[in-house]
Amino acid sequence: MNDISMNAWEQIEGSPFPLGATWIAKESSFNFSLYSRHATAVHLLLYRRDDLVHPAREVELNYLCNKSGPVWHCRVHREPSEDWSYYAYRVDGPAPQGGYDFHDFDFEKILLDPFAKGVFFPETFSRDAARRPGSNAGQAPLGILPHQICEFDWQGERLTRHGSDLVIYEMHVRGFTRNPNSGVPEAHRGTFLGVVDKIPYLVELGVTAVQLMPVFQFDPDDGDYWGYMPLNFFSPHHAYATDPSACNQREEFCTMVKALHAEGIEVLLDVVYNHTCEGDHRGPIYSFKGIDSSTAYMMTGNPESPYANHSGTGNTLHTANRAVRRMIVDSLRFWDTHMHVDGFRFDLASVFTRNSDGSINLDDPPIVSEIGTDADLSDDRLIAEPWDADGQFQLGQKFPGQRWMQWNAHYRDTMQGFVRGDRGMVPDLMTRLYGSCDLFPDDLAHALQPLLSVNYMTSHDGSTLYDLTAYNEKRNWANGNNNTDGATEYSWDCGWEGDEGVPPEILQLRKQQVRNFFCLLMLSNGTPMFRMGDEFLQTQRGNNNPYNQDNETSWLDWDRRDEHADIFDFVRELIAFRKSHPSISRSRFWRGDVRWYGTRHVVDMSPESRQLAYGLHGESQQDTDLYVMINAGTGTVEFGIQEWAVDKWRVAIDTSRTSLAELAETPSSQCVASPTMNVPAWSICVLVER
Repeated sequence: MNDISMNAWEQIEGSPFPLGATWIAKESSFNFSLYSRHATAVHLLLYRRDDLVHPAREVELNYLCNKSGPVWHCRVHREPSEDWSYYAYRVDGPAPQGGYDFHDFDFEKILLDPFAKGVFFPETFSRDAARRPGSNAGQAPLGILPHQICEFDWQGERLTRHGSDLVIYEMHVRGFTRNPNSGVPEAHRGTFLGVVDKIPYLVELGVTAVQLMPVFQFDPDDGDYWGYMPLNFFSPHHAYATDPSACNQREEFCTMVKALHAEGIEVLLDVVYNHTCEGDHRGPIYSFKGIDSSTAYMMTGNPESPYANHSGTGNTLHTANRAVRRMIVDSLRFWDTHMHVDGFRFDLASVFTRNSDGSINLDDPPIVSEIGTDADLSDDRLIAEPWDADGQFQLGQKFPGQRWMQWNAHYRDTMQGFVRGDRGMVPDLMTRLYGSCDLFPDDLAHALQPLLSVNYMTSHDGSTLYDLTAYNEKRNWANGNNNTDGATEYSWDCGWEGDEGVPPEILQLRKQQVRNFFCLLMLSNGTPMFRMGDEFLQTQRGNNNPYNQDNETSWLDWDRRDEHADIFDFVRELIAFRKSHPSISRSRFWRGDVRWYGTRHVVDMSPESRQLAYGLHGESQQDTDLYVMINAGTGTVEFGIQEWAVDKWRVAIDTSRTSLAELAETPSSQCVASPTMNVPAWSICVLVER
């Protein structure tokens, strides 16, 4: 009896949960629910396709019957003749208050529901209109009404979770296939379906996970090509679909995920829950600001600069707030449950450790705990970028998420410096190869594991791997910041700055350095990741921060796949080598299975040293033994082979050669005939037990 009564009330007043817009087929009604603790008036707007300025219906919510706690809600019946397609809100509230209780209410602004599952942009959409006071009717993003449930047929989906064979490929959906030379149909270029067309390439390369740069709906008028300016956390970016209708956006995204899963490739999303595209008090009012700014964002208490900026983009999501935490977890659940993704990489994850006043909580930040303990997310990979834009750097044991993997910036910096020839880095090189036990200690108190270290040489946030060997100076002038932007890197141009007129011998040295980078990456304990195109020497012409370059600077140049086929083949062979040797990437550190050497028996850890050797024993992992000799010096060096008899070994990798297949085709070059071996300058040689 009570259930029937409660349902009757909800049919009249609406339900506070779930948040967002929900289609109730048996009632031919929509339920709308919006969180706003500080609002004093909420109006729901319903639009037809043929008039995006004047709502076909406007519903004024009465707090006496359409509000439960901080949640405003209503139920709207839809007659067959009423062809509404989109919805939005107008919200009013107090004027800006003092201290941390700052508000940005503007009752004339058309506001997007934060829980919309699809976003529509009118042809007259304008970011500037959202920045000005007053109405932006006809120029605002609108939520797409869920007239039907966007169900996808997942039947026959294959799910795979990789272990020692996990190799992550960082990819930008648009940049991956936008170039006309990508070979995909024109309609698919730069879309989820374009990724589907290129899956055979990913399979050939051998990667086992793709990490997609942001695919959440972002502001198309902000000039941010990368996608790190999110507008909504529940809808795929409209421009990555061939058809921007809500169900089609989801359909094409899910088609991509299912197709990748069919080939055993995991799908990871780079997610941005630390800020939005609304910026500071001078930025646009699209959604969160006009609905309840002091709930959504951290405030400073300074009326001249009210929005805290720990993200470097003007605002910082208030993740210490219970409602914001719930929104983030609900978003993650949506992408896990409905879109079947396998994990998430959290941009600027140190923001999660900030209290409401900006101070740091490393003991038990609630959002980290809620994500890490949520039952629906228990099988997902969680990867942190363990820093923020305001000085927090929490790499390793400092980050409070115990099962979270982390981008290892120390690994990147060590490898970049060592490969370019910096001296005195051998001790740190040993630590990084071993799995960064200094950062992820497996002592009794911490019990961390090397697989938590996401090892990378380069990422989207910096130079391409080729440019790291071709430019000493960044060339970011096109970004419009007077070449002051971009990361500080440990690059070396191999003796010739840039590509103009580069001598053949310089290009060959650059290729050898790229082979060295990939070789060290694939020999390291931990989880390897590399950025798209590095496998065939993609270049950005020295621009190491092309966040706003939606052009040939950032789009993959697929002609280089053929031009530098030798590098592609080498990388493909290295990936296969790693996957065939489970002793390299382990759930635990190598410990007693590794023996460290120098050119002779003892490791040279002096400030001048640039050589290292080690033997990795594979018996405990049902694998063969490896013996690795690394020479980052400028001349050939003789290494003594310190383990086993000479006839035990064969040469499997030599980065001074252009191909592993070249070794296989000439058995004599694989033979080890002497207890010593000359390793050329700038090269790595790997022996494998016969």
